[in-house]
Amino acid sequence: MQALRTMYPEVEPYESGTLDVGDGHTIYFERVGRPGGKPAVFLHGGPGGGINPDYRRLFDPDRYDVMLFDQRGCGQSTPYASLEANTTWHLVADMERLREMAGVDKWLVLGGSWGSTLALAYAQTYPHHVSELILRGVYTLTKAELNWYYQFGVSEMFPEKWEKFQAPIPEEERGDMIAAYRKRLTSAEPEVRIEAAKAWTLWEGETITLLPNPLFSQTYADGHFALAFARLENHYFTHDCWMEDGQLLRNAHRLAGIPGTIVHGRYDMPCPVKNAYLLHKAWPGSEFHLVEGAGHATTEPGILDQLIRATDRYAGKSPV
Repeated sequence: MQALRTMYPEVEPYESGTLDVGDGHTIYFERVGRPGGKPAVFLHGGPGGGINPDYRRLFDPDRYDVMLFDQRGCGQSTPYASLEANTTWHLVADMERLREMAGVDKWLVLGGSWGSTLALAYAQTYPHHVSELILRGVYTLTKAELNWYYQFGVSEMFPEKWEKFQAPIPEEERGDMIAAYRKRLTSAEPEVRIEAAKAWTLWEGETITLLPNPLFSQTYADGHFALAFARLENHYFTHDCWMEDGQLLRNAHRLAGIPGTIVHGRYDMPCPVKNAYLLHKAWPGSEFHLVEGAGHATTEPGILDQLIRATDRYAGKSPV
């Protein structure tokens, strides 16, 4: 039986800074690993989640040169929690600016959850700039997926947590939870925004792991983090991420020729496994790793194992 792979040791960026991407936005970026190593870019989840040091540890620092960045409006990017000029296609354009700044023609793209959505949008737009694609917790952004998580579906699996999610919303508005939260997350009253942000974000933080994880509950309940996470996530989902329903699956043929690995937990609540499987079937040559006994989060041991095996494999490193 193979031992589970674990994260690489902590590593500090060899470069960090901000990039003015226009529209009043600057994005924070950092580069880790070996300058001149295999180019890669990491896409965090949310929208609105931001990067953290553990994401650097998914790549062998002796083999990779990795770009990580906070997407518009979150993390150390400014203005914080801003919804203006903040769409999927702005982020795709930001990735191209970062690639050009890095001076690379192709790079490996790794994204999880919303990061997988953005990775697919980027790869289907610029397939000639993607060397490989690694996706975790695939989210194809269909209306069915949004309804499953924010209206009816996961509500049946976590009734006590769903009750807390519904609590800030009057009963007469609960027929469209995304719209009801939109009203509160864009309220002129700061206390209304914060209350809604915490409830929205905690719903996700407490349903993304197979077993309860207090660390997620603490992180997702933080008001500062929750404000960007909830406002941006709700903003994107209100607008269907500026994509047609089913667009990413329909355009999967554009990924032909790009080596790819899909990693998905069997019990992923936010992102039903069906869509990851459909993507695999529509993407010629992709690998599909269904991790039993795992939820959605990167930290699930089986998911982490498969991600690091994938980055090692694409770096030409023999698996242990």
